[in-house]
Amino acid sequence: MRISYGQASDWVRAFAGAVADNKEYLTELDAAIGDADHGINMNRGMQAVLTKIDAGAQPDVGALLKTVGMTLVSTVGGAGGPLYGTLFLQMGTSAAGKAELSGEDWAAALAAGVTGVQNRGKAELGDKTMIDTLVPAVDALREALGEGAGLGDALARSAAAAETGMKATIPLVARKGRASYLGQRSANHQDPGATSSWLLIRAAAQTFAGSGAGHDAQ
Repeated sequence: MRISYGQASDWVRAFAGAVADNKEYLTELDAAIGDADHGINMNRGMQAVLTKIDAGAQPDVGALLKTVGMTLVSTVGGAGGPLYGTLFLQMGTSAAGKAELSGEDWAAALAAGVTGVQNRGKAELGDKTMIDTLVPAVDALREALGEGAGLGDALARSAAAAETGMKATIPLVARKGRASYLGQRSANHQDPGATSSWLLIRAAAQTFAGSGAGHDAQ
C-alpha cells in the first residue's frame, strides 16, 4: 500500500477540515494557557492552504507539502506558523520529487518534519508542546513498520500513540512557549499545539487507511 499524490492532498484537506471543526475548541484550550488564538490562527492558515493547493496541483508530494509549509509560515500568527510551517517544509524536502510514498517514505518525511520542529522550537518530550504528540507518533509508526505491519495498522498505532501523548500533556507544567510563563498554573490543561498535532496525525490515519472516523476532537 502506497500513498498517492491525491491521498496526500486529501490528507491536507482532512486536516484543514479537522482544524475548522475544532477551531473553537483549540482556541478554548489556548485561552487557558496561551494567547487564545491557536484555533483561529490555524484555521486561517489552513483555509489559505486550500486555496493554494486548489490553484496548482502537480504530482509531486514534496512540492505539495512545501506549498503547505510556506503558506502556513506566511499566514499563521504566533508560534504555530513557524512550527507547523517548518514541519511541512521539512516533510516536503524529504519527499521531494516523489509522486507517491511508501510507508517508509511517509515515516521518513514525518520524522524529518518533527526533527525540524524540535530544532526550531528547542522543545523536548515533557515540555508540554506539540512534540509530546509528534514524537510518540513517529516512534510508533517506525516501530510498527519495522515489525512488518501494514501501512493501515502502522498509521492506526501512530494515531493512538499521538492521542496518548496529547493527553499526557494535561498534568505537565509547561517549559516552553507562552504557557511556560504560568509556571505551575499551566498544569491540568491540555496543550493546544499537542491537540492540533493529534488532529494532523489522526487525519493521516483516516485518509490513508480509510477509517472514516469524524473530526471532533472533544
